Amino acid sequence: MMTQRVLERGPTLERLRALKMARSTHAYVRGNTQKFYEWLASSPASSHLPEAPAVWICGDCHLGNLGPVASTEGDVDVMIRDLDQTVIGNPAHDLIRLGLSLATAARGSDLPGVTTAHMIEAMVVGYDHALSLGDEDETPEPNVVRTVRRRALGRRWRHLAQERLGDVDLRLPRGRKFWALTDAERAELERLFTRPEVCGAILALKGRDADDRVRLIDAAYWRKGCSSLGKLRYAALVAIGGSKKDPGGYALIDLKEAVATVAPVTAAAAARIPSDPAERVVAGARALSPNLGDRMLATRVMDKPVVLRELMPQDLKLEVDQFTRAEATRAARYLAYVVGVAHARQMDLAERREWRRSLAQRARSELDAPSWLWDSVVDLTASHEAGYLEHCRRYALLEAA
Repeated sequence: MMTQRVLERGPTLERLRALKMARSTHAYVRGNTQKFYEWLASSPASSHLPEAPAVWICGDCHLGNLGPVASTEGDVDVMIRDLDQTVIGNPAHDLIRLGLSLATAARGSDLPGVTTAHMIEAMVVGYDHALSLGDEDETPEPNVVRTVRRRALGRRWRHLAQERLGDVDLRLPRGRKFWALTDAERAELERLFTRPEVCGAILALKGRDADDRVRLIDAAYWRKGCSSLGKLRYAALVAIGGSKKDPGGYALIDLKEAVATVAPVTAAAAARIPSDPAERVVAGARALSPNLGDRMLATRVMDKPVVLRELMPQDLKLEVDQFTRAEATRAARYLAYVVGVAHARQMDLAERREWRRSLAQRARSELDAPSWLWDSVVDLTASHEAGYLEHCRRYALLEAA
């Protein structure tokens, strides 16, 4: 059994984060939101970004942050699934971040550069279709999305329990992923799951009785994610209803520390954003991904802002190992459509019309996409490639030390 004291967690988690980011350029892109905005600000293309309606944006819109998400009513839709960096900002930032992620995935699949150009063009088509409130059926679903959606629809609690609990009977298995809590952390979580607002959020799921009792069975520090490594992260297993010996059901709860965003925010937008980081995440999630946002609760643990949400068996992320040329362009179009739907639901008709007009402007006849989008993706791809190699060099030196 691995016991990790709070003071020992930091160096271990930082080393694990560095290892994750050294695995591939795409992993480096996913785990380095701060560098994305630093390089975007220094890129010549950044001065040409269009003004757009100020709406809630993901702020970290890459492939791994999209996927099937279940609602409280049991519906499953492909949406943005991670809102740690959400702010009210320029939707162009989400498009550029998604374009960079797709371009990096294409490079990892050894696809020619012309495919990246076609992907950017396909992104614009899919995103514009969403702004026009077009039907999803008119945007072909790529195989990578169809596969994960079908898998999500067939999943039940037993599948989630097998993944997270393994063969351990109703306990979070201590070891590589789940670490022992301190006495103070355990006591804090015991108190948390007696609060009416916390129990109410858990019991709001379809099929549960609002009068049922919620009881904490087990909890652990959760070593999960990449950019969130080093922040508070807990997993809690709770029993719902029934008796102590025979509960009516179970739920696995994710408690994740919310931190300040690195995405740029204008003074006007800042006035509309909750000052508490956890409340900001929940507000952004409800605007962008209501399936997820309606299941979230902003709270505090160990005097830190934390977002609480129940993990659903249907919540899955897209895993892209290899793209074919055709699949790459289909994925680009569809995923940009998903992001566009999240943005469009926050805009009125006039805002959508004006934003579509900006996206339709072309500076190059040979590329059917805005030049600012293409130039930003090209500049950032080069910057992240160089940054990735430098990260690997530093990681190798660290391992050799």
